[in-house]
Amino acid sequence: MSVKRGRHFLQIPGPTNVPDRVLVAIARPTIDHRGPAFARLARRAFDLTQRIFQTSGPVVIYASSGTGAWEAALVNTLSPGDRVLMCETGHFSTLWRDLAVRLGLEVDYVPGDWRRGVDPEVVGQRLADDGRGAIKAVAVVHNETSTGVTSRIPAIRRAIDRAGHPSLLLVDTISSLGSIDYRHDEWGVDVTVGCSQKGLMLPPGLGFNAISAKALAASANARMPRSYWDWAPMIRDSQAGFFPHTPATNLLYGLCEAVDMLLEEGLANVLARHARHAEATRRAVRGWGLEILCAVPEEYSSALTAVVVPDGCDADAFRAVALDRFDLSLGAGLGRLKGRVFRIGHLGDLNDLMLAGTLCGVEMALAAADVPFRRGGVNAALEYLAAAPVAV
Repeated sequence: MSVKRGRHFLQIPGPTNVPDRVLVAIARPTIDHRGPAFARLARRAFDLTQRIFQTSGPVVIYASSGTGAWEAALVNTLSPGDRVLMCETGHFSTLWRDLAVRLGLEVDYVPGDWRRGVDPEVVGQRLADDGRGAIKAVAVVHNETSTGVTSRIPAIRRAIDRAGHPSLLLVDTISSLGSIDYRHDEWGVDVTVGCSQKGLMLPPGLGFNAISAKALAASANARMPRSYWDWAPMIRDSQAGFFPHTPATNLLYGLCEAVDMLLEEGLANVLARHARHAEATRRAVRGWGLEILCAVPEEYSSALTAVVVPDGCDADAFRAVALDRFDLSLGAGLGRLKGRVFRIGHLGDLNDLMLAGTLCGVEMALAAADVPFRRGGVNAALEYLAAAPVAV
């Protein structure tokens, strides 16, 4: 059995590295979730989470995965048989569609090539053609974690408005919240879905719904069965700083600490840091002579980069070499991309030296795995990092 020294490089696009400050916060003694100390903790968690979603409306916090938060968004706003417009942007848009179908919803699924985001014009046309208003919601993945493609939510909102359509806008920010610009209120989103283990720098275990007034009104008439996911008791009890069920108390400690860290850095600086590391990574990929999966530069993700391996190469075999030889975890290709791409996560608690070490590991693993590439990708990234200003 080989002995590993030094730190493991966890460079998948989530779960991400958990900062020491957050780990210490989570390690605090568990307290009574019906007592006054917890009420103060919970109220602070609700307030801080609103700042990250950039909303003045309620944010519901579940003890759940992001998938649970997906389900909550659907069952609180829709009724069995309702039509939902969804767009194929990758593996996770497909999973959300499958969940909607299992819940008894009718899904209009716009096919895609997994290299581009949602086309706002297509959304607008589909809604314009829906004169009877049969489509009750448009559900979009903001940042597709399987592809490194970011859809343009403000343009989608404008397309819905131009069509004059009353549908709700539901947006998954599971891998974009805290790493890519996102504004729930300003962009007119009705339900924003999020989770804890990516840009928020926490372990898995918290799911979020940020909710507009329009979505709250829709929930009053929605007939989808719901119990655990029901917004009403969650919002009611949150006013006093409590939950209708046992919450993930220690993760709430971590959530407050993580959001404090983001606000100390400044959200604008957090986003600039992610954009800078993403561009450095893309320069490395081009320097290696490899292909970036995302085909539209305006849709490049600041959270991760998916890299296409040359024909005849197996991305999973390459990833196995990276893990075994260099203790570096990279994201796998999912669904139709299995074996064809690997994903470099560059989100969360990350600095220049950590990114440089990651890219060095990738370059060494490419050589060790006999993947055809050009040397020099790391140098291209380092030159950019040295020249590009650091947000202060």
